[in-house]
Amino acid sequence: MADDYDSPWKEILEVYFPEFMVFFFPAAAAEIDWSRGFETLDKELAQVVRDAELGRRYADKLLKVFLVDGSEEWLLVHVEVQGQPDAAFPRRMFTYAYRLFDRYGCEIASLAVLADTTRRWRPSRFEISRWGSRLGLVFPSVKLLDYASRQAELETEDNPFATVVLAHLAAQATRHDVQARYLRKLALTRRLYERGLSKQRIIDLYRFLDWILYLPDDLELQYTDAIFAIEESLKMPYVSYVERRGEARGEVRGAGLFLRGLLEQRFGALPAETIERLEQADAERLMAWGRRVLAAQTLDEVFVEDPR
Repeated sequence: MADDYDSPWKEILEVYFPEFMVFFFPAAAAEIDWSRGFETLDKELAQVVRDAELGRRYADKLLKVFLVDGSEEWLLVHVEVQGQPDAAFPRRMFTYAYRLFDRYGCEIASLAVLADTTRRWRPSRFEISRWGSRLGLVFPSVKLLDYASRQAELETEDNPFATVVLAHLAAQATRHDVQARYLRKLALTRRLYERGLSKQRIIDLYRFLDWILYLPDDLELQYTDAIFAIEESLKMPYVSYVERRGEARGEVRGAGLFLRGLLEQRFGALPAETIERLEQADAERLMAWGRRVLAAQTLDEVFVEDPR
């Protein structure tokens, strides 16, 4: 699984923060003036809590919003997505809140999303007290496991976080069954296309699905072929072979390395000339070759009509 600190949770929260609030915290969302936009303050969050004890989590985000009451005062919303039970989590939420308040002197709303698999773990407060003195934080949270009984309802939702929750539930349910995971991942991917979402939203949500529903190489190849079939049938060439692999590795060179691995697995050791061709190819050419790998019977068929 991807590094917790760089997970797609951060990406999707930044792009779809209003939808996040509407989906998980609707009462709070109704008090925000979305017409004034919002601002992501990740660097500021890092400065405030750089020496705090973090523990393991998926993501944390700090955002500035304005309220519908017309107040010029801005509100900092700290969102934490926690991936596993952690006894130190409530204290960390408190630490973030008091340091942010001390630095900015404005209202702080601390919100938690619990993405773990332990139903009874539901932290909501941190408090210390002595001799009648009390200091602490109470924070609302949502538990993704609570949506397990609402999957049929989620299937009809257009909010992107319905897909996020469905993906999490699928990952948890198929932890020890890769074939079932393949089927769930493919069904969720097909759903993105069939719901008529925009190209960018399909790509954004696809990245999240690909991260959380990791497949072994053989099923990943099968899944890739299935995506091609879906896109071809719907005339929606959104998530191309090279785009998918290039994004996963952060560069087109990664796509070339992946294609080389597929070719070696299919046809054995590659000639030096073929390796050089892969290393020098651009994204468009890699995509053309990649589409031929599964159907080709020989290495030459992969590169057919491609002049040397």
